[in-house]
Order: sequence, then C-alpha cells, then structure tokens
Amino acid sequence: MARPPWKPPAMRLFVFTILLAVLPAVSTKSPIFGPQDVSSVVGNSVSVTCYYPATSVNRHSRKYWCRQGASGLCTTLISSNGYISKEYAGRAKLINFPENSTFMVNIAELTQNDTGSYKCGLGTSNRGLFFDVSLEVSQAPELPVDTHVYTKDLGRKVTITCPFKKENAHSKKSLCKKTGQTCELVIDSTEYVNPKYKGRTTLFMKGTNPELFTVDIDHLRPSDAGLYVCQAGQDSSADKNNVDLQVIEPKPELVYGDLRASLAFNCDLGREVANEAKYLCRMNKETCDVIINTLGKRDPAFEGRILLTRKDDNGRFSVLITGLRKEDAGHYLCGAHSSGLPQEGWPIQAWQLFVNEESIMPPSRSVVKGVTGGSVAIVCPYNPKESSSLKYWCRWEADGNGHCPVLVESQGVVHEQYEGRLALYDQPGNGSYTVILNQLTTQDSGSYWCLTDGDSRWRSTVELQVAEGKPNLEVTPQNEVAVLGETLTLSCHYPCKYYSHEKYWCKWSNKGCRILPSHDEAARQSSVSCDPNNQVISMTLNPVTKEDEGWYWCGVKKGQVYGETTAIYVAVEEKTGGSRQVSPVDANAPANVAPEEEVAESDVSENENKAIPNPSLLEKEGEIDIVGDQVQENRAAVDAGSADGPKGSSKVLFSTLVPLGLVLAAGAVAVWVARARHRKNVDRMSISSYRTDINMADFKNSRDFGGNDNMGASPDIEETVLERKDEIVTTTETATEPEESKKAKRSSKEEADLAYSTFLFQSSNIAAQVHNGPKEA
Repeated sequence: MARPPWKPPAMRLFVFTILLAVLPAVSTKSPIFGPQDVSSVVGNSVSVTCYYPATSVNRHSRKYWCRQGASGLCTTLISSNGYISKEYAGRAKLINFPENSTFMVNIAELTQNDTGSYKCGLGTSNRGLFFDVSLEVSQAPELPVDTHVYTKDLGRKVTITCPFKKENAHSKKSLCKKTGQTCELVIDSTEYVNPKYKGRTTLFMKGTNPELFTVDIDHLRPSDAGLYVCQAGQDSSADKNNVDLQVIEPKPELVYGDLRASLAFNCDLGREVANEAKYLCRMNKETCDVIINTLGKRDPAFEGRILLTRKDDNGRFSVLITGLRKEDAGHYLCGAHSSGLPQEGWPIQAWQLFVNEESIMPPSRSVVKGVTGGSVAIVCPYNPKESSSLKYWCRWEADGNGHCPVLVESQGVVHEQYEGRLALYDQPGNGSYTVILNQLTTQDSGSYWCLTDGDSRWRSTVELQVAEGKPNLEVTPQNEVAVLGETLTLSCHYPCKYYSHEKYWCKWSNKGCRILPSHDEAARQSSVSCDPNNQVISMTLNPVTKEDEGWYWCGVKKGQVYGETTAIYVAVEEKTGGSRQVSPVDANAPANVAPEEEVAESDVSENENKAIPNPSLLEKEGEIDIVGDQVQENRAAVDAGSADGPKGSSKVLFSTLVPLGLVLAAGAVAVWVARARHRKNVDRMSISSYRTDINMADFKNSRDFGGNDNMGASPDIEETVLERKDEIVTTTETATEPEESKKAKRSSKEEADLAYSTFLFQSSNIAAQVHNGPKEA
C-alpha cells in the first residue's frame, strides 16, 4: 500500500490556517442587508438604507459607511459616532432609525469621483458585519436648447404635446425618435405607425386649438426612452419641438425578513390595470418566474405558504409568504397582464428580499403526521409581547388564488364543520398556543396557518399528513346514549408509553375543553411493569343531566405540552317505559303481578312456568329482617286484588280456588325439595318499600352461572339497598362469591320464606291467566 506524499509541518500549518480563514467566510452570511447597486447622475443626491437585526446590541453598536480600496482596506467616510471625512464634509450624513432596525446614508452633490464600491456595516470594518454596495455616478446627457422633458414610470402612458404655427395647420404632423444622426418615424397624421409602436401610440388633433397636436404612447418600455422631435410642416418652414422622454424603471424596495417568519408584498399598480390578472414573479437571470397569479398558477416551492389577496378595485393587492426559507431571498416583481405573466411595457413593482438567518423566530415543525381516527397537537408561536392578541388557525385552500378560511379563534369561534373535534389552547407564558384536531380523516391532510391580529411576521404554516392507521387512545363504547337521572361511566384506554403522562377527561365547547374529574385505573397497580390491558382512565357522570349532552375528550399531556386526544359524543335521553324499574306497590293493582315490560326485562318465560330464583332476603346477623313484613304486604295485596272482582261471581271463585289448591300442593313439594337440595346460584334482588329490581346480569354465561364469568356486569349490582320505614341498611357484596357461601345450608326459616314466595308468584300468574287470559311479554 503506497503512502501519501510527505508534507513538511510548515506546509500543513499553512493549509490549516487558510482553511480557518476561508471556512467562516463561506459558511457565515452577514445579517446586514442593503441595496446591491445604486446609481445617480452628477449633481444629484443618493440615499442608501442599511438593515440590521433587531437586537439591543445592534441598536447601540457603531454604524459606518466606508469605501473599499484596491488593497482591500475599507476607509471610513462617516459613522454614527460623529466622525465624517473631509471629502464628505457638508454633503453627507448618517441617520440611525433603531425602531426600524435601519440606518440611512445620504450623499448630496455627487461627482463622478464618487463612483466605487462601499460597505455599510456595524461595529468595525473588520468584523464582517457589513453589506457591499456598488455606487455609479454618470454624467447627465446634454440636451438641445428648449427641450421639454417628460418623466414617466415603466409601463405607464405619456402624452407629448406638440405646438405649431397657423400656416402649418393643414400640413403633415409627425413624431420621430432620434437615433444617432437620423430620426426614425414613430407616427404621422397619414395614419402611419412604426411597427415598434403598433397598438400603443395615437396622434390627436385638438379641435378647439388648431395650433396643437398630441401623441400618446402607452405601455412604456425602457427602449422608449430617448430624444424625440415632433414636427408640423416641411422643409425650412416646419415647426419642430425637441422632447426628452425618460422611462424610469422601479427601484427595488428593500424587504428584510427573518428565517421562518412571514412577510407581505403590497402592490399598487394603478386603476388602469385594475381589471387585469395579477402576478408575483421572482427574477432568475434574464427571466422572471411566476410564483403565483390570480389565474391559479403557483410555484410548487411555495405550495401551502403563499396567498394573493385583492385589496380593492383600484388595482391594489397583497402577496403574503409564510415560513420564509433561505432560498426565498432574491429579487421579486409584481405586475398585471391578462395572461397572468410578465409582459414588457406593463406596470411593475420591484423588491429585493433578504432573509436573515439569525432569526428571532423559534423553530417549529413544518410537517405534522397523524393517523385516521387519531389526533394532532400543533404548537403555534407568536410575539410574546402581544399575549393579548387574537389567535387564529385557518386552512390554506389551493383553489383559485388560494385563501385561508378561519377554523378556530381564541375568542371561542369554531367552524361548524369542526365542532367537537377542534380546540385552541392559549399559553401566553411561553409565547405560543396549541391547536388540537382529533377524529382525523385523510381529507384533513393539507396546509394550515397560525396567525394573530398582531405582528404579521409571526405567522407560520404547517403541513398536516394523515395516513391510515390505528390511534393510541381508544374510548369504549364508541357511541354512548345516557339515560337521564342514571349513572354513566366512560373509559379511555391508553398504551404503556403514556404511563407517565398526565391523563384527563374534558367536556368540549366552543371556548375550549373544560377538565373534568377522572380516575386513572392504572394508578392502583402495585407492580412496576405496565399491563396494556389495564391502562384505563375513567370518568363518571352521576346523575346524568340534560346539560351533560355533548362531546367529551380523553387526552394525555406533559406539563403544558399536549399530546393525543380522542373524542366521544354522549347523547342524553329520558327514561322510557321499556326501561323503567318495577313500580311501587299500588293499592289499585296487585303488587305481585309484574307488568308486561318487567316480565320481558327479566327474561322470565311464561311458557317455562318456573319460579324466579329468589335471592337471599335475610340480611347479616344484627341487621333488620324485612322478610316478614314483605310477605304480609304481598298477602294483603292478594286479598285486595281478589276483592275487586264482581260480587257473587261463583264462576270466578271456582276458577280461582281450583288452581290455588294445585299451587298449595306444589308449594308443599317445593318446601321438601328446598330442604333436600343446595342452591348453586343466587341472584341479587333489591327489595324496598319503593321498588323491586330483578337483575339477570349474572346469567351472561349460559354454561356457568357463577360469579367468575360475570366480568361484564354493571358495578351497580354490587350494592343492595334495603329500606324499611325511615331506616336504610346498605350491604356490600363482591361480584365473585366465596366457595364456602355456595355450599352453606339455608336455615329452615329461609326455606319456608322461599317456598311461600314461590307460591305467591305462581298464584298471581294463574290468577292473571284466568281473569285476563295469557299476554305476550
């Protein structure tokens, strides 16, 4: 393997020194900005404006204007410290405008000796904080005596007035342009028009003044500038007038923008082009490439971050660019033409844009990604000095010129299409606000703008990309209908990666999302490991009111940084007849005859003709025994029901007593069977003086009625409320019974009560069938 050639240490040190000297100059761009080329004529004056970053250090630093020599040194001519050179004495001044972060150098009584290269800068001339300026001072052209000068802007119209004597009133009139020693005809009274001026020049004779004619030249071009001669008559008797036409090209207006900031180009082209298509283009060598126009054309490099807005009917419009990039720096032109493209001879305005890379704008994400059904949280910066300003969030639309309809603002306005899924959180402490958008769809992909009614430089843009996927947060159930007056619990499942995050439930409104009390189920875990099946945060509404209807969000965050959210809509309905509980005992109806709706609700089939499994009616030792009272109430109700029949109806009495005897026999058999068998399953029944609830949730698994399969049962069945007169006794039972309780023998009193309850239930069913006939559940 060949070795590289050896280099003396001195040579390597020299190369290293050169690299250190060159690299900073290559990689570092001066933040000082000013005009690149300035021109004027002898005897006139010139003003040069230099921009610098808006920092406290720069505002108080020394400002200077120096001239570069052949040796590379820059000799100071004037500075903000009060120094002024001899050659500038009495004709130059430097003015600092710290509120605008600019300083201006004015030089009067220019001579051709002022032509040269200059620097405007901050500090000392060897610091590198400067901008190069080329100044050219030319000699003013010598014009013939009695020459009338016309000065017009590029693209405008000039009217040249040509007087003549009466003897030439009927002679030929013409206008020609001098080129060297010849005069090229532009137009004459015989309707001849030079092809260079075709369609944009006209000759008029003033009817009220026979000694005057005019020539109009429209859509002035730079080539139209020069010396003209208007003539009436021929030979030595002709009337001739010299005209000097100066076509002024617009000087670029300096625009200083910060990296990632926004800026606007305000164009005022005049009423004569108010109805023409407008455009903004960027100079590229000899051409100007359109980046946006009113006919729908846009440069892909500016997609999603540029808007063209008409201001009025007088031809004024504005072009706003957000998220400035380094490559956006350059020369821009705005203009008007029916084609929407730059055309020679049409009015334009010019800008020179400088992008300051030492930006005060905080970096922010330019692209945010989300998945369908999920959410995104977008942080929007704004000027911390304007914390009271209104904040907005809009969606950039690509149709036409591009527009950005507001979707949400900090005063509580939300676009109707985004209700329940969009909120704005203002965080004035750190100069930012957060916009949360959930329930994402692929149609949400696009560009969005953050803006305020304050400093327009702080407007920013972000691209949202939504792809198919599964969100991290999940609310169960997906849709919920709550019953007025009852209890509703919403559960939100989150992955283990959010274990250390703050979780919350909130109720959405136009003014934001109000945090509600919630419970993190995972907080009960004693293990350090994370079980993804148990990461749940729940929220309970008890009791449900009509005001509870609306959108609810489940979300995560860390401090003031918001993370993902998911949403659910809760509808509130009033309790219907099909879902009401057993009505209290009524003197006008048998208490032991269940309504049709309740029979269907408890899933008891009339065809099966079986007794409803009766839960334990005996409370724990030391508590009140209400079984006897309840039996007496049922017995009294049966007697009252039988008394309501027609008097002396032997047929009804016979039809009632026969089945009743059969039921008594069956009851005796049931008592014997109850003493011989152990019941394996016990349902819970809440019996009170006001209601009777039969909950069949424990029958969820048809294979085994044990409590171990009752994982989906409502937590409401864990509590049995017993009431008697003015006293309430509450006992708590677990969803899963101990094995010993299943095998425990019932007392003789319990067996007797069970048998009697079975007897009463079957008696009521038989009586109902005899009197009213069978009914459908």
